[in-house]
Amino acid sequence: MSAPISNVRPDPDKVLVDIVDYVLNYDVASALALETARNCLIDTLGCGLEALSYPACTKLMGLIVPGTGVPNGAKVPGTQFQLDPVQAAFNIGRDDPLARFQRYVACG
Repeated sequence: MSAPISNVRPDPDKVLVDIVDYVLNYDVASALALETARNCLIDTLGCGLEALSYPACTKLMGLIVPGTGVPNGAKVPGTQFQLDPVQAAFNIGRDDPLARFQRYVACG
């Protein structure tokens, strides 16, 4: 007979705790830094939404198995997709198809 599997979560790593503390407690004193971050976010969203007009980009996105869906999944901005967390991270993460495609078009 095997031993039961524990469902007790271990304490988070120190690095993870440090990141959370930084995100929650760091006070940005520079108005320029906040404005720059805001402009970067708006630019990234705008480029991603523009990339949706290119079929070469949109074919990289969406469900792995066509016709399936994830009720209450993560929504991909600018699309009708609601995806599982892993696929959503690919679609809207830092190296998502939208951002990659826009970099390709801008540099090509």
